[in-house]
Amino acid sequence: MKRIGVIGAGSWGTALATVLAGKGNEVRIFDVDESHLKRMEIHRENVDYLPGIHLDEKIKICYSREEALSYADVVLFSAPAQHFRSALNTASLFIPEEALIVNVAKGIEQRSHLRLSEIASDEIDKNRYVVLSGPSHAEEVGKAMPTTVATASVNLEAAEAIQDLFMTERFRVYTTEDVVGVELGGALKNVIALGAGISDGMGFGDNAKAALMTRGLAEITRLGVKLGASPETFAGLTGVGDLIVTCTSMHSRNRRCGILMGEGKDPETAVREVGMVVEGMYTAEAAYELSKMAGVEMPITEAIYRITRGDLKAIDAIELLMGRDKKHEQG
Repeated sequence: MKRIGVIGAGSWGTALATVLAGKGNEVRIFDVDESHLKRMEIHRENVDYLPGIHLDEKIKICYSREEALSYADVVLFSAPAQHFRSALNTASLFIPEEALIVNVAKGIEQRSHLRLSEIASDEIDKNRYVVLSGPSHAEEVGKAMPTTVATASVNLEAAEAIQDLFMTERFRVYTTEDVVGVELGGALKNVIALGAGISDGMGFGDNAKAALMTRGLAEITRLGVKLGASPETFAGLTGVGDLIVTCTSMHSRNRRCGILMGEGKDPETAVREVGMVVEGMYTAEAAYELSKMAGVEMPITEAIYRITRGDLKAIDAIELLMGRDKKHEQG
């Protein structure tokens, strides 16, 4: 059995802690919100973000990073993408030198336009870094519903070690070495999910959403390949798989936020009503700027970014996208 330190007690960090503790591992979980931790300890449940899921006795609530990480074999980061840099910096003093690092956040850092593995490379050996991603809602994982994800690392042995750590009869894990593709697929699908939600909120049907998802995936793939990813990755779990689940489920906070905007609410109000971090709102800006830097055309991403900024109405975005010059589908 392994000792696991978890940074971030949101819904996803808690759900994965439940998976790991269910296999007999010792799990210690830390969060910067002390009052949130106290409620978890009192109720033995994440009443704020994952209600209804009992915390296994092997999950220990920790009030310091040192307590959670000092003896860990594996450290799992489940902090929001825009806070990953600071979370890693403050935790690095307490992470054992041989521990594997698993990051489950999905996003691109604003301003720097860096993927999370690129941020991590400043602090840790890339051979110890593993990404876990795929179509996986915390609400379902916490209830042990069948789920399949992938682990990615430049060091395949590290990816396989994390595969073995997480694999259960209800949580299946594949491996890949395409860190670039896995990270971009996980980050950019949140932007398209905002668009899917906007479409739903405006009352459009399945035709519109299917087109949005398909052409959105084409954009994601174009950018990914330009940045060194394998095109096959975007046809897999961390590409089209994650895109499907995030664009179609009410568990998706990005889709829910988009629905509210499609119904006419301003972006700030929509995020506030969702009540949790909506990564796509941040990633939209970073993705748009990254596409310009890479010279890759991403009209759907650009339209969603402009809607999130409040300088383009959703109905005008539809007209812009539908009125573009005709093109070959594979062009």
